[in-house]
Amino acid sequence: MAHGPLEEYHYPCDQCGADLRFAPGQTRLVCDHCGHEQAIPAAVGRGTALGLHELDLRAGLRNALMDDAVEDLRSISCPNCGAVIELSEEAHAGECPFCATPVVIDTGARRQIKPQGLVPFSITEEEARDSLGRWLRSLWFAPNGLKVYARKGRRMNGIYSPFWTFDADTRSRYRGQRGTYYYETRTVTVTVNGKRQHRQEQVRKIRWTPVSGRVARHFDDVLVLAATSLPRSFTDALKPWDLSALVPYQPDYLAGFRAEGYTVDLDDGHRIGREEMARVIEMDVRRDIGGDAQRVEAVDTDFSAETFKHILLPVWTAAYKYGGKSYRFVVNGQTGKVRGERPWSWIKIAFAVLLAAIVAGIIFGLSQNQ
Repeated sequence: MAHGPLEEYHYPCDQCGADLRFAPGQTRLVCDHCGHEQAIPAAVGRGTALGLHELDLRAGLRNALMDDAVEDLRSISCPNCGAVIELSEEAHAGECPFCATPVVIDTGARRQIKPQGLVPFSITEEEARDSLGRWLRSLWFAPNGLKVYARKGRRMNGIYSPFWTFDADTRSRYRGQRGTYYYETRTVTVTVNGKRQHRQEQVRKIRWTPVSGRVARHFDDVLVLAATSLPRSFTDALKPWDLSALVPYQPDYLAGFRAEGYTVDLDDGHRIGREEMARVIEMDVRRDIGGDAQRVEAVDTDFSAETFKHILLPVWTAAYKYGGKSYRFVVNGQTGKVRGERPWSWIKIAFAVLLAAIVAGIIFGLSQNQ
């Protein structure tokens, strides 16, 4: 399995030499020390004219990509969440930005596919912190310490998370059954006010007819998370992403941020991508079968014109420790949408249950006195 590091990029200010950082939502680098601004070269425009292009899937799966599409990078894995991290050369220890677990630097190089493009951060750390704070404060039965965490405005980490995108043309042959509703009348016996009565009712049944056919679809940018540092349910909950904002990869956009290397290989990502496609194809098949109900017995799909990209998407992350366990939060760096884990305050839950029991007892007592 190929592992890429979590990289940090530093760019010196032309005026004072301090580190520049990318300004979310803009196309420039900003110096926090002196306020100097520098434009990102060729930061406007989209598409293949600037080098954002698809890679041949078959060549990627055979490890036969051109040399300029791959690179060797040092890496270390977080022992807790599996994130692949790289620290600066002068550092020997640090903290995982995903789960707050201490990590120690290691050596070693891994060969991986370079990113073709990225979606730049659109919201600032302050805006992400505000979104996270609102989400944390809305949680019922959360420990008070979590609410304090939200108020303190702890620092968040800006991470470019790795994803695969897959394109394909598909043609599918299917076999199944179309169901058509029909109704039969039957007589039933019921008891009304102690008396037995006969009534008629309509019973719905289904008449099944064998069917077969073909459907076709073009898939564009089927998105698959290429890391295991966060559960897929987290990043799936951050959807939708506006991939029309993709720009060709430039390290300038990473100034002041980090980029996580992928830990889900291309072949594993491709398998997950095809599973996503299969779900969409089944929905196409059901629509094509029509009727009131459908049974899909077999689907045989041919794939062609398959391509892929390795891209980076912006995520703000934070980690909170409670009761000896780490809880992780992520914010979509493009939209501000929040997803995370949450601890429960069992004291609050017990108090709520006791209060509900008291209220129920009072209501029962009042009803007995009436």
